[in-house]
Amino acid sequence: MKEFVCRPDWPVADTPKGKIRGYEFDGVYVFRGIRYATAERFRMPESVKRWKGIKDATNYGLNCPVLNEPVPESEIIIPHRFWPVSEHCQFLNVWTPTLDKNAKKAVMFWMHGGGYFAGSAIEQECYDGMNLAKLDDVVFVSINHRLNAFGHLDLSDFGEEYWNTANLGIADIVEALRWVKENIAAFGGDPDNVTIFGQSGGGGKATILNQIPEADGLFAKSIILSGVIPEHCFDTGCSAEELVLKIMEFLRIKDRSVKKLAKVPVPQFVWAVNKATVFFAKQGISVNWTPKPNRYYLCDPLIGDFTAHALTVPTMVGTVFSEFSAAPGLKNRGGMDVKQRTADMQKMFGKLGSKELIEAFAKVYPGKDPVYLCDIDRMFLPDTVRYVKKKAAEASAPVYNYLFAKVFDFDGGRAAWHCADIPFFLHNAEMIPVCHQKNGEYLEKVMSGAFVNFAKTGDPNTEGLPHWDPCTGDRMVTMVFDDECTARENMFDELLPLVLKYSPSMELPASELPDDDGAAGRAWVF
Repeated sequence: MKEFVCRPDWPVADTPKGKIRGYEFDGVYVFRGIRYATAERFRMPESVKRWKGIKDATNYGLNCPVLNEPVPESEIIIPHRFWPVSEHCQFLNVWTPTLDKNAKKAVMFWMHGGGYFAGSAIEQECYDGMNLAKLDDVVFVSINHRLNAFGHLDLSDFGEEYWNTANLGIADIVEALRWVKENIAAFGGDPDNVTIFGQSGGGGKATILNQIPEADGLFAKSIILSGVIPEHCFDTGCSAEELVLKIMEFLRIKDRSVKKLAKVPVPQFVWAVNKATVFFAKQGISVNWTPKPNRYYLCDPLIGDFTAHALTVPTMVGTVFSEFSAAPGLKNRGGMDVKQRTADMQKMFGKLGSKELIEAFAKVYPGKDPVYLCDIDRMFLPDTVRYVKKKAAEASAPVYNYLFAKVFDFDGGRAAWHCADIPFFLHNAEMIPVCHQKNGEYLEKVMSGAFVNFAKTGDPNTEGLPHWDPCTGDRMVTMVFDDECTARENMFDELLPLVLKYSPSMELPASELPDDDGAAGRAWVF
């Protein structure tokens, strides 16, 4: 039987701010719901004050409210968890193999997906640090922070004191990193060897943190999973001022008072934000939530330049084969005959496109059924390739690239979808039924091994993988994680331009808008 220990005085981490009690389970020390900062609405976060006594950390902290409650969808492939919410959501969790202050274990700092509008540290079942701490000897940290209108409503037109409100969710993360820098030694971690990593929106947060001077020195490495997100995916058609004034109009705030807006109860605030979103949507104008460049967050490096510091940060970045591109009606791949397959590919790419693409596909993916051409990601991959090539050409630190390309024995054969790689990288494939596949144990071993080795040393090479070189300006090396892993050079140079030439453009999946009563849900898929 696995051992569980939770006494009044053990296990306790003695941090510079005070003592924190968690619990010990199966050789891992677990601390849930540690408050790392406080913040009032529309205000920058502040570090927590020192306390006396021992604080309990055995319950997960509150999640940030979402604007529309999620609806069950894709649970068979991406199981989710839900939790109570509060806009005061600055909490983090720690899993560690030791409480020795001199242990200096590598720290892996996980940022959840969900764009910049949804998600939480426990949103997906596989967001659990137990196995990485127990089996891979690292300290795992996951965090909650402000999202959507609570973290990214741009109020800069309403006074200098609100100049950075569009980036408050990111500012929370910076404060969490500062907490790690100051306190993680009490949990056996090395404050000078912190790797930030996240998937989808979490990967986007990693790209942004590299462009924030205030975060310099708070992390040593970064891993970006499906997180180089095209800027147009978060375009908002109305101005920041128009959106805020419309929210105020629905709340009958007539004097442009942000102070009054800050005091509106959460349910009413969410209702007004949704009403404003619907108002603009009916005019064909989208409202999205995202950080915005300013003197705090300097720029998207694909639009401007990498910061000097970003070029010194070892980076791993990659995507999965399909992401959101799986074509409707083509799920039962295994049951297709040649005639059906040819008809479907010609419908998507045309006769000429199909011929050219099949030839290029066979070079890159020998032995893989060409019907999966219909599923190749066209949203994340192009900008990821640009990001890798640009950073590799300019950086003094290594840049590694990967692609998760497994076809799962599910639904007749489905190519890796958005989020499919997370359980393998986090050493949690055993938790997710659909991950119990042929070669699943092998993939989990090499993928988690690559992540952990990169976090520990900056080099992802691990037993079971072919040698993996970093990319250079003219040589993009991609580790293809599949039933048989291979390291490929410049594998996208011929195929990707053809895919973009012959196939329709890709955008983020449309979120279901709330109806006039704000009752509709949102599929929480990333």
